Amino acid sequence: MNRRDCLKTMVAAAGAVAAGTRLGRAENQPENAAKPSPAAGNGGLPCGKIGDLQVSRMLLGGNLLTHFTHSRDLRYVYRLTAKYNTEEKILATLSAAEAQGINTLCIHNSPGAMQTLHKHRRQGGKIQWIICPTAPVNDNMVAYTQQVKELVDNGCEAIYLWGVHSDPLVAQGKIGLVAKAVEVAKNLDVPSGVGGHDLNVVIECEKNKVPCDFYIKTFHHHNYPSGPKPEQLAGPTSEERPAYWCRDPQKTIEVMKDVQKPWLAFKIMAAGAIPPEDAFRYAFANGADHALVGMFDFEIAEDVALLKSILPTIQRTRPWRS
Repeated sequence: MNRRDCLKTMVAAAGAVAAGTRLGRAENQPENAAKPSPAAGNGGLPCGKIGDLQVSRMLLGGNLLTHFTHSRDLRYVYRLTAKYNTEEKILATLSAAEAQGINTLCIHNSPGAMQTLHKHRRQGGKIQWIICPTAPVNDNMVAYTQQVKELVDNGCEAIYLWGVHSDPLVAQGKIGLVAKAVEVAKNLDVPSGVGGHDLNVVIECEKNKVPCDFYIKTFHHHNYPSGPKPEQLAGPTSEERPAYWCRDPQKTIEVMKDVQKPWLAFKIMAAGAIPPEDAFRYAFANGADHALVGMFDFEIAEDVALLKSILPTIQRTRPWRS
């Protein structure tokens, strides 16, 4: 079986995950509410398509699984997460996500995380992987190309350029290297995306016609107590601070409105500062096609049920792009 056939088999198998609780459509649904289809996966969680992949509207975000909580100055939270999310607990989290209809995980390829993902599949897990390689992106692209090939050969269904790489590349005027990174994955016949915290990543990719298949872009409002202050909005994009995640949400809405490619929004809860219902409504009403949601195992069923109840009531100005 070649890689493409293997990919098709694995994607088809994703439909076999256990069904979770089904919720009916919300009462008093507006007549012009956007339809959260094209299809609903097992568990009743609506899905969209990225390339040939059927992807649930909610994806499992990977940061809590790699113990990187973005918990600002609360340093103990990093250690607490690492103590809680053992390999056994991560495996249980992946299974819980699948049972609730989440068919895709988004994560970077840290060694420990990859070992756990492979173990999950050996145990029968089917959740799809969208992974950002951590190898350097430079003129020769040797290390990056090798890492992407290894990921695809080992079952990764889609690749995207890590925002940690794309942000500085765009800031330095190296959009050509962003395009090269996109082509590396496209040449291996998997959907190829670009991630970013800085909105200029999307703007420059669109302006230069970078042939990516999707974007993974931060998105949340600033109406929370620890939201960015005016002086933080002018700070460097390389510094870990709230404004780094989503500096200008209104401009993001305006730019993404005209983008024809699927948009997977992340940091929608500002690393836990915004309640899920608020975050879900804001992200999907303002154009996101999918949302990456970092969750502990005990949060998954509640968050999925919440999203399923919210989606039928959402009125969008941006059409679904997946």
